[in-house]
Amino acid sequence: MSQDELADLGLSLGADVPVFVHGKTAFAEGVGEKLVPYPQVEKYFLVATPDVHVSTADVFTHPDLNRDTKKIDINQYDFKNTKNDCETLVSKMHPQVANLLQWLINYAPSRMTGTGASVFSVFETMQEAQETLQKLPEQYTGFVARGVNESPLHQQLRALDVEC
Repeated sequence: MSQDELADLGLSLGADVPVFVHGKTAFAEGVGEKLVPYPQVEKYFLVATPDVHVSTADVFTHPDLNRDTKKIDINQYDFKNTKNDCETLVSKMHPQVANLLQWLINYAPSRMTGTGASVFSVFETMQEAQETLQKLPEQYTGFVARGVNESPLHQQLRALDVEC
């Protein structure tokens, strides 16, 4: 199957799948199927999770979910001017998520991932992210990841001269 065919198939599994199939940093529209390459300065992310389960179905069907956010213009994108529409609702439903976000925001710009319960903070250096991870209160789990513009798997496949 071609990469586009795999991405189409993957879309039936979840909105996030096509971006992973294509393996490049992208600006997504629609439900995740319309991708525009969008390389970023590679930064470091602290991803932390409280001990709570958030039901995606409950979030998307909740009557209080904000559904009127304006589309982001790719030419004016700036992380500082973005938000996660699910974050306010999930924070009300799950105070553990709100508490973690409040703690992380003291160290770096932070947002909830998708419908939660994990949250992430953006750091310029691995050292800053690791130092914050070491301070993470014990009721949360976390890890540090380096953001990349191309999937390491795609890099390996290309090195093996495998089309991806």
